[in-house]
Amino acid sequence: MRSNRFAVMRGTALATGLLLALAACSGDDSGDKGGDSGGQTLKGVKLEVAAVWTGAEGNGFKKVLEGFQKKTGATVTLTPTGDNTATFLQTKIQGGAPPDVAMLPQQGVIAEFAKKGWIKPLSPEVQTLVKQNYAKVWQDFGTADGKLYGLYFKAGNKSLVWYRTKAFQDAGVQPPADWASFVKAAQTLSDAGTTPLAIAGGDGWTLTDWFENVYASQAGVEKYRQLSKHEIKWTDPSVKQALKTLAEIWSKPTFMSGGVAGANSLLMDQAVTTVFGDQPKAAMLSGADVVSANITETKSKVGTDALVFPFPKTGEKPPLVGAGDAAVMLKDNKGSQEFMKYLASPEAAAQWAKVGGYISPNKGLDMSNYPDEVQRTSAKAVIDAGDDFLFDMSDLYPAAFGGTKGSGEWKRLQDFLKNPNSVDATAAGLESDAAKAMKS
Repeated sequence: MRSNRFAVMRGTALATGLLLALAACSGDDSGDKGGDSGGQTLKGVKLEVAAVWTGAEGNGFKKVLEGFQKKTGATVTLTPTGDNTATFLQTKIQGGAPPDVAMLPQQGVIAEFAKKGWIKPLSPEVQTLVKQNYAKVWQDFGTADGKLYGLYFKAGNKSLVWYRTKAFQDAGVQPPADWASFVKAAQTLSDAGTTPLAIAGGDGWTLTDWFENVYASQAGVEKYRQLSKHEIKWTDPSVKQALKTLAEIWSKPTFMSGGVAGANSLLMDQAVTTVFGDQPKAAMLSGADVVSANITETKSKVGTDALVFPFPKTGEKPPLVGAGDAAVMLKDNKGSQEFMKYLASPEAAAQWAKVGGYISPNKGLDMSNYPDEVQRTSAKAVIDAGDDFLFDMSDLYPAAFGGTKGSGEWKRLQDFLKNPNSVDATAAGLESDAAKAMKS
């Protein structure tokens, strides 16, 4: 999302039928050694790749595709999926016109598509590269029924809060490490006449990120993984406690740009502008590492005007929740296999890393490829987490619950943002929706 699967600009995705042809122009030479494909071995081969990325993310991914085209001679067409990747692909598959490769932002969709026979297992050669370059947790995320289907090309660190340096300096606020300090900092900013937060509730997936960060730290890793698999119910006391904690922020309209109504309509790209644009209206926002790419599209500079701190801990340890987008093959052909082999290499990851707004879970990628220390630190946290990395919970569920606009968890948390007193009703609604999605 989601990812967010954090995906700035997804709400403005182009119409699903639009095809963006990419010229086979030169990409940056990363200096990293990747797979052994090359020598224009795919000259004349046409490949269609579907992905949710547009805006800054789309531009970063185009660098990857351009690098592949230069290396192999293939012609690649990028098809934007729109906000609901699973539905878009299902329509294309049932219509007999699936893309060759697709990037799936929800781990639960890999299992769904594998069960239906819509995606193909990775070749032994690609599996070898994945085992060489990726921690076991990323291999597990891409596995369904004992077979490796997904290659996680993009990761995301969602346990971050970005802030405008001047707003904090003017109010005399320091980056908070725990939730109590976070609430206190928000109150101090508000008292100083600065709206503390831009909450992008119009994109429901951003609210799931808030919940997951609070829950991961407060309830702990074991409970988080149990809830991710629906081994405990959403009516569990731990869920209700997390909702009550969120309400300490969400119940205060003065803490949110535009109040409750504004927060429920604000999209993530708008939230970035609200904090870092020419006329800022808030001091900070919770968002994944990709926010850095969108900040650079404003006049603010990451590392000086814009800084970041870890999402405040609500328990003994701070959370480290993230997401990832996995490449899967819908067609098993030479072009698809070579592309997957390329994506498994540090060389491919370096193409996007140099642009910024991107984290690779590929251990072979040299950290010097990231453009600044902020992004290197965030990427290192994901790599160092190894098998303790917690995947975005909403992405682990079927898309009907965790990844569909206007329904499931997205809608329940949007409603909770409007009425933070409805803890029991929200928990019951989440459980009802989750149970229904798990049965389908």
